[in-house]
Amino acid sequence: MAKKKKDAFIEVHNPATGEKIDEVKSHSAEECREALDRARRAQKVWEAVGIDERIRVIKRFGDVLLDNADEMCRIISQENGKVLQESLQMEVFPIVDLTAYFTGRVKKILAPKPISLHFLKHRRSYVHYRPRGTVLIISPWNFPFSIPYGEVVMALLAGNAVLLKPASLTSLACLKGRELFDEAGLDPDLFQVIPCEGRIASEMIEMGVNYVNFTGSTGVGVKVSELCGRLLIPCSMELGGKDPAIVMPDADLDIVEGSLVWGAFANAGQVCASIERAYVHESIYDEVVQRVVAKVNRLNMGNPLTDGTDMGPMTDPGQLDIVEQQVNDAVKAGARALTGGKRPDGPGQFYPATVLVDVDHEMECVYEETFGPTLPIMKYSSLDEAVDKANDSPYGLDAYVYSSNPDEARRVAERLEA
Repeated sequence: MAKKKKDAFIEVHNPATGEKIDEVKSHSAEECREALDRARRAQKVWEAVGIDERIRVIKRFGDVLLDNADEMCRIISQENGKVLQESLQMEVFPIVDLTAYFTGRVKKILAPKPISLHFLKHRRSYVHYRPRGTVLIISPWNFPFSIPYGEVVMALLAGNAVLLKPASLTSLACLKGRELFDEAGLDPDLFQVIPCEGRIASEMIEMGVNYVNFTGSTGVGVKVSELCGRLLIPCSMELGGKDPAIVMPDADLDIVEGSLVWGAFANAGQVCASIERAYVHESIYDEVVQRVVAKVNRLNMGNPLTDGTDMGPMTDPGQLDIVEQQVNDAVKAGARALTGGKRPDGPGQFYPATVLVDVDHEMECVYEETFGPTLPIMKYSSLDEAVDKANDSPYGLDAYVYSSNPDEARRVAERLEA
């Protein structure tokens, strides 16, 4: 008689201390296939119950989440490293708001839409919206709750079943969210959180899911899109960024200093929409740098669960190595780190907020995604030069323009490839 295979587990560690927080079951390919079969059956029932019942359950989830906001924030901060205030503002509240928004509007959004047939006056045509079926969500570690759960809520409201493969570094918030759905009365087969190895997520795509939503690195995104394309499975993805900011000479510097620091260093810079490079007009360059450096020097880096901490550790030790390497290479090539620039001694995956000057587009910290707490600041003379440099990137996710003239800022923004 064959021996039953032992369960495998994924360990979750606190990036601020290195300590093991918990371990979660790692699902095998066969267990994922069984989960998909259960989800398919549950989806047929969920689609049939109608939109009013779906709204009722999802509304209830939003209420339960709000009741458990403190606990959820603590879980997120402990496994991800962002400070408690950011866990509340960037993870929990956005899902509470999104849940309220879509439950209030989903009937209108999904209502049949008439199509004008012009001269065929005696005929009628409509777009009718039907659920995809079973949606696979592959989520990242930098926003372990808000990114996947926004997709979860929308997919469920539209009548789909959901399988969520969380990042191995940060599975606990996703699993806690599933518990909150239990309290809201959702069928456990309809939405399942399935921690597993990354390769098994690819196998799940091949098992026949109906839609894939991926958030993560560009390299992995290419592989996911290739696989979905080969299998003709529709997919959506949000990948890397190297987002530029252009500061025009008439910008309000009080706004600029706070926005640049927040944009670069919130969540220790681990945001796809982070400001990863700033272009500042030469007439205000020195003052902007001075203001930003002064503000960064007032930031407190430390344990994200401690009051008064402004920036916690990085989540992924591999990403920390990338940040360290990019900064070291830039300094060797002539850049100067006006703040930070060196990994501190002691426990935890910390890297200080680092402002870099004397940088150029030959340096990896300027042309390649950093995904960490760095801000290269460069000087420009003409607006055309700033736009050309902002567009000199293979990435095109987000971009930012600072000016006291909204019309001029909009004209510049429309020239940016983002």
